[in-house]
Amino acid sequence: MLDAVTALSRGTRCVYQPGMRRYIFLPILVNLIVYVSMFSFVLNRFDGWLAHWMSMVPAWLDWLSWLIWPLFVISLLVVVFFTFTLVTSLIAAPFYGFLAAKVEVQVTGREPIDDRNLTKTAVDAVGREFVKLAYILPRAAGLFVISWIPGVNIVAPLLWALFSAWVMSITYLDYPMDNNKVTFADMRQRLSKRWWQSLSFGGLVTLITWIPLANLFLIPGAVAGAVLLWDDHYRNVHGDTRGITPQ
Repeated sequence: MLDAVTALSRGTRCVYQPGMRRYIFLPILVNLIVYVSMFSFVLNRFDGWLAHWMSMVPAWLDWLSWLIWPLFVISLLVVVFFTFTLVTSLIAAPFYGFLAAKVEVQVTGREPIDDRNLTKTAVDAVGREFVKLAYILPRAAGLFVISWIPGVNIVAPLLWALFSAWVMSITYLDYPMDNNKVTFADMRQRLSKRWWQSLSFGGLVTLITWIPLANLFLIPGAVAGAVLLWDDHYRNVHGDTRGITPQ
C-alpha cells in the first residue's frame, strides 16, 4: 500500500518530468505572489500581536511565560501557513485540477470521469473551493477563539496541527476526487474511512508548507501525490470500480 512519503516523492518526480512542467508554472507563480505578500504582512505586525498575546496572560500563569511565548509563535505559524494554503488553493484551484487530471492519465493510463469542458471545469473548481471554505472556516474560527483563551490556549498548537493535517488532506485529495465526480460529502467519508492515510498525507503536506520557498515547488508534487493516493486507497473505498458518486 502506498504511504504518504512515497506518494509525495513519486508525485514530485512526476510533475517535473518533461511534458508535465508546463502545467505547474502558473500555480508556482501564484504561490510565490501570495507567499511574499503574506510574509510581509505578518512580519510588519508580529511585535504588536505578540505584545497583545502576552498581555492577555493572567497573573497566575506568569510562571508559564517561558512556554506561552513559543506556543504563540507556533500557533501563528500554523495559522499563517494554513491561511496561505487556503488562499493559494482558491486562486490556483483550476490549475491544480487540470494538473491532477494530467497526472492521473500519466500514472494510471485512464482519463478521469469528467465530461466537462475546460471553462466549466475551471468555474466548477473555484465553486468547489468555496464549498471547502464553508466547511473549513467555521471550524478554523472556533480554533482561533480557543487560541486566545488563557489557559485553554496551551493545547491550541496541537489542535491546529491535527486540524491542519485534516484540512490539507481535504484540500489536495479533493482534486482527483472532484475530477472523478466524487461529491464533497462522499469525499470526506472516504477520507474518514482511510483516516491514517488521510492524516499522514495531510500532516506531511502541512510540514511542507512550513519550508520557506521550497514549499512553492513541492506543492505541485503534493497534488500529484494526492492522485497516486486516490488511485491506491480511495478510488474503491466503497467497493465501486471507478469512484463514481451520483451528483
